[in-house]
Amino acid sequence: MEPQVAELKQKIEDTLCPFGFEVYPFQVAWYNALLPPAFHLPLPGPTLAFLVLSTPAMFDRALKPFLQSCHLQPLTDPVDQCVAYHLGRVRESLPEMQVEVIADYEVHPNRRPKILAQTAAHVAGAAYYYQRQDVESDPWGTQHISGVCIHPRFGGWFAIRGAVLLRGIEVPDLPPTKPLDCVPARADRITLLERFNFHWRDWTYRDAVPPQERYSEEQKAYFSTPPAQRLALLGLAQTSEEPSSTSQELHFTTFIPRKPQNPSRGWLSPRVSPPASPGP
Repeated sequence: MEPQVAELKQKIEDTLCPFGFEVYPFQVAWYNALLPPAFHLPLPGPTLAFLVLSTPAMFDRALKPFLQSCHLQPLTDPVDQCVAYHLGRVRESLPEMQVEVIADYEVHPNRRPKILAQTAAHVAGAAYYYQRQDVESDPWGTQHISGVCIHPRFGGWFAIRGAVLLRGIEVPDLPPTKPLDCVPARADRITLLERFNFHWRDWTYRDAVPPQERYSEEQKAYFSTPPAQRLALLGLAQTSEEPSSTSQELHFTTFIPRKPQNPSRGWLSPRVSPPASPGP
C-alpha cells in the first residue's frame, strides 16, 4: 500500500476502529467502472476513498454510549445519527483536507442513492457482493433475487455504513484488493441468496460462513424491536429537549426508512438488508 494511503488509513482507523468500525481504501474509478453514469461518484477516477463498515462490536462500543449521551436528537434514526456522529469525527481528524462523507442511506432529491454501498464494499475488498449472476443456471425463473454482501470474518453480521471521499487526493497506483470469495460453491450461493431473500427473519443467511463474532442477543432484540420501542428496551427514554449547545453538529439527521433499494440491474443493489429487515 502506498505510504500516503497507509497514513490516511491509519488516521481514519484511529478515529473509527475503537468504536467497532472497519476501513478499506479504494479508487473512485473502481466503483464507477461497475455502474452506469447516473450512479457514478462525480470525482476523478484516481480519487482516494474509504469504505466504512460496522462490526458487531459497534453496538456496545458506539451505539449504546451514543444513546446515553447528549448527542441524540429526537425524531431521527438513532443508528444513523450515531454513524453520522462518528463519520463526522473523521472529517474533524483531517482538517487540512477536502473530506466528503456519504452515509449509506443518503439519497439525491430524486431518491437515487448517493452511493451503492454493496458495490463499494465489493470494490474495496471489504466483503464479497453475491448476486444472482454469480449462480450458474440459477433456479429462480422470473423471481426477483436481491444480492447480499458477505464478510470473510463476520459473515452477514455487519453493516456497510458509508464512504469517506478525499477530494484532491489521487492515487493512480493504488493496487486493487479483491474481496475474498468465501462462498465459492454454487449450492452454498443458492442457499445464501434464498435465505437472504425468503427467510431473512431467522437471521440464518448471516451464517453463510462461520462468523468470528455475531450480534449479541441484546443487539438482535434491539434491531428486531419496532423503532419507537428501542430506547425503552435499553432502559432509555427519548427526549424532546433541544440538544446541548456543546454537542457536535450532526451532518446526516434526516430520517430515511431503513429499506433497501434493489433495482433489477446487477450492481445496483445498495444495502445489506432486505425490505422490512429486522436490522443492519
